[in-house]
Amino acid sequence: MWMGKALAAFDADLADNLYKIWNRMASGAYFSPPVLAVEIPKPHGGGIRTLGIPTVADRIAQTVVARHLEAKVEPIFHPDSYGYRPGRSALDAVGACRTRCWKYDWVIDLDIQAFFDTVPWDLVCKAVAAHTDAPWVLLYVRRWLAAPLQQPDGVLLGRDRGTPQGSAVSPVLANLFMHYAFDQWLAREHPDVVFERYADDAVVHCVSETRAHEVLTGIADRMGELGLTLHPAKTQIVYCKDRNRPLRYERTAFTFLGYTFRPRAARDRQGRTFLAFLPAISKQALKKISREVRRWRLHRRIYHTFGELARTINPIVAGWMQYYGRFYPSALYPLLGRINAYLVRWIRNKYRRYDSTRQAHRKLGEITRGYPRLFRHWRWVSTAW
Repeated sequence: MWMGKALAAFDADLADNLYKIWNRMASGAYFSPPVLAVEIPKPHGGGIRTLGIPTVADRIAQTVVARHLEAKVEPIFHPDSYGYRPGRSALDAVGACRTRCWKYDWVIDLDIQAFFDTVPWDLVCKAVAAHTDAPWVLLYVRRWLAAPLQQPDGVLLGRDRGTPQGSAVSPVLANLFMHYAFDQWLAREHPDVVFERYADDAVVHCVSETRAHEVLTGIADRMGELGLTLHPAKTQIVYCKDRNRPLRYERTAFTFLGYTFRPRAARDRQGRTFLAFLPAISKQALKKISREVRRWRLHRRIYHTFGELARTINPIVAGWMQYYGRFYPSALYPLLGRINAYLVRWIRNKYRRYDSTRQAHRKLGEITRGYPRLFRHWRWVSTAW
């Protein structure tokens, strides 16, 4: 709400506001105001993340610098870096990880503890200085890094490290830092391993358990040299168990970008079932989505039509299907069937003649056969579970 009002106010005098930003940036007189601390749920469940939201004017100024830097550094980034880059996505990273888990028996699931809160400013600025000869870019990067964080109660918190998530310039700064801190270092020191990295989330593939321990020790030392720490509980070595890799190991599953990789039942081209190491929507992501479906309270919206319900939830459900349904989509089926169960309850509550569950189920079947594309998820699941 407040962001919408801020945009409207900025747009009311757009030309003058843009001129002020340009004039101050061109003269070196632009100073970043505090960024607003806003807590949001993590995208795939599993906790809360604090964003640093800049003002509208500050976001525009940051975007100018971000685009300048991106044009300089994008060509040198590692091909296995996927976060916040044009033409690359989280699903590309998951797909590459899936393929490599079939080729490599061991995985290092990396988690850098509080990365965006602890990344050292001096090394970020050193990396920026190596890729631009524009003094104003480095000047404003330093000022944005040092901008205080304003709490909801108005209290300002000073910082001496970190780059708050939520800013327009933070993604390219994080990628540039990790390019030197991790990507290039790993390719140079351990050329026999491969990896996928999305911002501060990374998976490293190794040919043996011994090699995985060696590489993990090296990465931990490297992060320590840079003032960072691997999360002791979330960083782990995992065995990619399947029908051809039957060894017993303590950990045979890990989660990456909302997908849990673990041994799962699969079918070959002849229809025979076998054990494969595959990704599917994680339990945390599934719980988060399930909570949102419950909050919709579809069965209580008896003053809406079926079409109105469909128009309300279709864009959201389509997004879930597009992301979490890319790999092992059947893991989503129970959730989609639960949405249909709410629709059955809606039918029972809205129409007295379908008061029994059996009659409501029968009516839902008639509607799905007559209008199979009314709800986006009916293309996959048309019955209630």
